[in-house]
Amino acid sequence: MYGTESSVMERKIINVTGKRQVTIPLKFYEKLSFGKEIECFLTDDAVVLRPFSNSDDGFTMEILKDLISQGFNGDELLVKFAEQRNKVKKAIGLLIDEADEIAGGKRKGATSKDIFYEELKRLIK
Repeated sequence: MYGTESSVMERKIINVTGKRQVTIPLKFYEKLSFGKEIECFLTDDAVVLRPFSNSDDGFTMEILKDLISQGFNGDELLVKFAEQRNKVKKAIGLLIDEADEIAGGKRKGATSKDIFYEELKRLIK
């Protein structure tokens, strides 16, 4: 087993059939709530399998590209990826909460003037 402050990884050696098929151990399958489809992606030295979700936040590849460019790989890449993805999920949750408050009249939202006024002044000069 590999351990870090934020996660513990379990390891199991599995067989690959002549047709390149593998069987995911039941414990792993149940823990990750795999369904009929699994997302698979390749890093420099690892194949990563995870439950497929149509509600992907769109940041997965950008997070991976950034971490790989920073030199992370192997187990360290997986741990850092999980950390970064959790941060993105939290940030998105905060944005959704803020949008709900604005939509519900509990909070004032920014206007286009608030956002672009200084830029427009600069362009007009």
